[in-house]
Amino acid sequence: MLEEIKKLFAELHGGGKQTSHFDGSDYRVAAAALLVHEATLDGPLSAQARDKLRSLLMAQFSLSDALTDELIEAAVVADREAVDFYHFTSLLMRTLNEQGRARIIEMLWEMAYVNGSVSEFEDNMVWRVADLLAISPQERIALRQRVAARQPGRGAP
Repeated sequence: MLEEIKKLFAELHGGGKQTSHFDGSDYRVAAAALLVHEATLDGPLSAQARDKLRSLLMAQFSLSDALTDELIEAAVVADREAVDFYHFTSLLMRTLNEQGRARIIEMLWEMAYVNGSVSEFEDNMVWRVADLLAISPQERIALRQRVAARQPGRGAP
């Protein structure tokens, strides 16, 4: 009985919500927030972009459907609260090696190509993030070309 009353009060005060598996110091939230930002540069997150985001995060981080959705929710909040990319990129720099950081750039290009073409805003964002992640311009361009070559009916830009 006492536990039921505690639970009721916790729910009334918002404390009954399950704690998140992801917090602001989790590099996966930082990576996902950058992907969310890229996906929403041209407007709200489309169904096609959300599907791509889910598949990228599930594959990269070996997450279940429920954890992927939770990560996306945490990433949306983190992106909304961010004032710049530095918070995310500094965490990624401390956490990932060069190969891991290059994979983040590759994922950003995959999000940029989700609608078939890359806008100058999307290109600029990837350029800025790659710079903050110490990915050389040559590597950034090579990653773009690799992603572009995988697009249906497309070749390198």
